[in-house]
Amino acid sequence: MTVNIKHLIEKNKEEFYKDLDKVMQIESVKRAPLGNAPFGIGPKQALEQVMKIASDYGFKTNIVNDAVGYAQFGEGDDHIGIVGHLDVVPAGDGWSFPPFKLSKKDEKFYGRGVLDNKGPIMSCLFGLKLLKDMGIKPIKPIRIIFGTDEESGSSDLPLYLAEEIAPIFAFTPDCKYPVVYGERGIVNYTISTHFDASELQNLTIQGDQSSVHVPDELTAIFQGESYHVLGKRSPSNAPELGENAITILATKLSSNKEMSDQLRRYFLWVEESFSKKHYGEGIGLDFEDEDSGKLILTPYELKVEQNTIQLSIAIRYPVSTKEEEVTEQLHKVVPKESEIKIIRQLKSTSFPKDDTNVKKLSAVYEKITGLDGTPVTTTGATYARFFPNTVAFGPSFPGQKGIAHNSDEYMDEKDLLLNMEIYMEAILALACD
Repeated sequence: MTVNIKHLIEKNKEEFYKDLDKVMQIESVKRAPLGNAPFGIGPKQALEQVMKIASDYGFKTNIVNDAVGYAQFGEGDDHIGIVGHLDVVPAGDGWSFPPFKLSKKDEKFYGRGVLDNKGPIMSCLFGLKLLKDMGIKPIKPIRIIFGTDEESGSSDLPLYLAEEIAPIFAFTPDCKYPVVYGERGIVNYTISTHFDASELQNLTIQGDQSSVHVPDELTAIFQGESYHVLGKRSPSNAPELGENAITILATKLSSNKEMSDQLRRYFLWVEESFSKKHYGEGIGLDFEDEDSGKLILTPYELKVEQNTIQLSIAIRYPVSTKEEEVTEQLHKVVPKESEIKIIRQLKSTSFPKDDTNVKKLSAVYEKITGLDGTPVTTTGATYARFFPNTVAFGPSFPGQKGIAHNSDEYMDEKDLLLNMEIYMEAILALACD
């Protein structure tokens, strides 16, 4: 059967927008466990809403261990999977639109999760509905899987895999194009540097600091004097797109002659090691390889804790680099009286670039966009690290970066619909050929 997918999407897009808005309106941010909601009530409500929508579309649905749901088209165990997530990071400040609503202006859709990841995974679900309504029958079952804890460590997937078999192949629409076959290693450290208690008793540091973004506003108070600095927020895996308030603050504090020599040297070290040095060059961590490119380093938290100053940094290292090499070099460059603690670690991952299904996805991407479909690697961390037989595929196109976790998260309408077209063609190639 020949299907004009582009025409089909255009004809039905308003229905898609209404259903997407139902999901966007739910504040699916992780909270404390509550009853049968292991990641808080918001993610669970979003999951239940999507299961209702999928059931209304005519799909078999199920919620597994209150953590992950799926919508399946076709029967059988050896299924093709599409795995995305319904949880989102907190909205934060600075929005021009309601964060928990699908808003449209100048051919752009705005709202928390419209790109990461409600918009893309719902476009997969609606695209599958359109194919089903046209009478398309898959040779292999298609299962669209909806997680609820991707933003906080993907602890939902083990709950799913404890009850369900893994797909024979899957993609996650939660990264970038073309096919992402490899993900860099990730390691986060906290460097605790000791001082005499008297040196720190008049110093406090306040601000919104998180491992997911470059901090953009900090205030230090030292001996009653306030030091307020403004930077620019960006995702922690794209620090070059932001301005880090930690290093700006360190520059200010290092020139304060009222501080002890040790404190001033410490802040000078922070400035010289990390200010605009996003690739580890300030501390001898400038590793790189052909597949991954350069190591990426982001200071994301600076705080005073008892008699220490604690600096936390996030590092994404190339697939050919070992975590032990990074740790060994870091020990060589931290200030005296410092301790290093690893607080997060994810080994790099790689999927065969010449896999038949990877080639099918690459061919779909090239056919629809006319762009080079050669598989790539990423600095991000997706479900592909934790789910067997999985690669990342979309939704961001080359050159689109640093949008997802910011205020006014957006997706161009044409890109949202182009994603749906790509994913529908991908379903046909993977499960219907």
